Amino acid sequence: MRRTLFRRWTCLILGGALLMPYMMIGVLVSAVWQGEQANLLLPVQVGVFAAVLPVVAVTGLFLPVRGLEISAAQGLLGARVEAPPRQPERRSWQERRRTAAWFTLHLAVGGVVSGFTLAIVPFTVYTLVLPFTGRTAEVLGFTVTPGWAAALWALAGLALLATLVATAAGAGALLARLAPVLLGPTPSERLAAAEEHARTLAERNRLARELHDSVGHALSVVTLQAAAAGRVLDRDPATARTALAAIEESARAALDELDHVLGLLRHGAETERRSPAGTLADLGELVAASGVQVRQEVGDLSGVPAAVSREAYRILQEALTNAIKHGRGPVRLSAAVHGDDLRLEVTNPGGGNDARSGGRGVAGMRERVRLLRGDLEAGPAGAGWTVTVRLPLRSAS
Repeated sequence: MRRTLFRRWTCLILGGALLMPYMMIGVLVSAVWQGEQANLLLPVQVGVFAAVLPVVAVTGLFLPVRGLEISAAQGLLGARVEAPPRQPERRSWQERRRTAAWFTLHLAVGGVVSGFTLAIVPFTVYTLVLPFTGRTAEVLGFTVTPGWAAALWALAGLALLATLVATAAGAGALLARLAPVLLGPTPSERLAAAEEHARTLAERNRLARELHDSVGHALSVVTLQAAAAGRVLDRDPATARTALAAIEESARAALDELDHVLGLLRHGAETERRSPAGTLADLGELVAASGVQVRQEVGDLSGVPAAVSREAYRILQEALTNAIKHGRGPVRLSAAVHGDDLRLEVTNPGGGNDARSGGRGVAGMRERVRLLRGDLEAGPAGAGWTVTVRLPLRSAS
């Protein structure tokens, strides 16, 4: 309790110290205005004090004092001030007004408490000494004689000191209560921070989907080719070498993609892509790296918008991954433009395990399709599994 009081009292004294230049300038201006000699020892001048407060408020509107005041409120007042988001290039007037209100309140209350401290503490010490001097003294125009009179003045000094302590404690508590309100984030800053957080989450979810699609696809290929290489290693070394080459290529691609995504997560979503995202133009490479027999029926995709092309590539990548995991035999892949829609279909006959048990793959495809306002159907078809997708080429808005 005493430590908190001392720190808060220090914060109030800091406010009085910051007010001192304003008061000195106010005394100089007052003296020039009245044609008198300026007394820079700053006697009690209530008029000057009241006159400089609007000047303090104006400077609080423009001076970058918010960071300093937040540090003082947290370190000295013990207030829990929520850190404001990163400051934009231009401060909002809402934030300026709140900062100016706090700055004015801090300096005004701090100036009053500092003035009382400078006056009452020496007065109390002086009155406490009176009973032990044994001499008559003048106190505030009153003659104080040794004995009971001196003792009463000592008690009065202690009462004033107790009043000062109570005033400092109350003023510190008041500032600690108001600091989070006036120095914390404004509603517009909270909204901007929430929007930024939403953008960050959306970007991280996108990166997570890409990592799942690309690395999951590569690992499925590696698993399939490793199993195939193990079966034919002794009787068909050439086929085993081909499978091992496919494993090497898929693993290298997965490592590159992993390094790319981790770099984005490390340096922020604003980091420029170091490698271009896959599109439908890279469909041949995707099929070749899959390591399975794929019958392709691909039409003219040159008119597909870039955003749709990137998402369609990831959808086909995940569909091929499911085909590798859950099917047997050759996979049929078709991609063509029909009117204003891009139609995609991946079918694997002789289905093994239900693709719905394949983790987040189908859910990731649905999310991509939903963001593009398309349709997706994924489920058993005969003895296999089929993924059918419709993506509009133009916005519906």
